[in-house]
Amino acid sequence: MPNELILIIEDDEKSRKLVRDVLGLKGYRTLDTDTAEEGLRLAQEQHPALILMDIHLPGMNGIEALHSLRRDFATSDIPVIAVTASVMHDQRAQVTSAGFNALEGKPINIVDFLKTVRRVLDQAVEATARK
Repeated sequence: MPNELILIIEDDEKSRKLVRDVLGLKGYRTLDTDTAEEGLRLAQEQHPALILMDIHLPGMNGIEALHSLRRDFATSDIPVIAVTASVMHDQRAQVTSAGFNALEGKPINIVDFLKTVRRVLDQAVEATARK
């Protein structure tokens, strides 16, 4: 059900705007930032339903940020989708093994991207209901 809050952590302004606009048109609410450190703070304060995170960020990278999210009780259950241009086979394996809930390559395919967002959000709701 749209209206869920999604946190976008992306350092490229054009990519961040595209994702924000696409999600907004589908009824999702968004927060965004260009650094992992700020994203971690926003995740703790706002507890979004989903985080979309680039891997290559200034300062802390996306994999390090994911590990921080998972170690923190307040954010450990938030699903995180990696959105990255690093989609070569070995890079995909590294991102997948890091513990992201899904991976979307850049440039994004809008239809596939929205399907992945919905699937991961629905899986999170189902997991919460089973607890």
